[in-house]
Amino acid sequence: MDRVSAEIDLAGDFEPVERIDGRLDAGVLLVCDHARNALPAHYGTLGLPAEALERHIAYDIGARWLTLRLAERLGAPAVLSTFSRLLIDPNRGADDPTLVMRYSDGAIVPGNARIDEAEIGRRIEAYWRPYRDAIQATAEAMVAAGREPAIVSLHSFTPVWRGFARPWKAGLLYDRDARLARAILLGLAEAGLAAHEIGDNEPYSGGLPGDTIDAVATTRGWRNALIEVRQDLIATSETAQQWGDRLAGIVGRTL
Repeated sequence: MDRVSAEIDLAGDFEPVERIDGRLDAGVLLVCDHARNALPAHYGTLGLPAEALERHIAYDIGARWLTLRLAERLGAPAVLSTFSRLLIDPNRGADDPTLVMRYSDGAIVPGNARIDEAEIGRRIEAYWRPYRDAIQATAEAMVAAGREPAIVSLHSFTPVWRGFARPWKAGLLYDRDARLARAILLGLAEAGLAAHEIGDNEPYSGGLPGDTIDAVATTRGWRNALIEVRQDLIATSETAQQWGDRLAGIVGRTL
């Protein structure tokens, strides 16, 4: 089975966005903010041991595989980040104090510890903004093709957080518009997940000003949902694809 591993870009030619082609009339645009744990070569490992980049602090384990499977099954476009969120977090607003993390779940990030505003600005322009622009451009192309897309963001969460064993297998996050999220919640229940296994705006609240969904969907009044799947359930390509198949059926019927 495929396992996750740290990725360091040694070529020096770093593309911050991965685009998956799909039908512009598919009715849904998939995004994956924390798809990979790669870093541009000139940042090294940000001073961290290589094994730290295999942890959830660097990316959402399994989320890329999940997104690719959903895109394949739904015939939908997808936009994925290619850089570790330790470099800069594409799911944070440009003015969010957690945009570049100096400390993450017990790990000091030496390469970020003394970062100044100029370096944050460079990372925004080189990595954060191209990712956000790619999402906006794809969404606008879908509108121009005649169908406003729902925005579905794919993430994963740790089984245990600060000593708390999270009971959920999956969670649906939302802010002001819960239409799509609640429909998917219902679909998961109908697919056999027990009530305590499905998080309703858990393990976090979906209300985060400036995050990807807020910037792309909420401000436009488009349907949206952020789907979280527990990392141990999608830690291999095989299990992630199984969850992708399950979610594709539910999202497809919902749309």
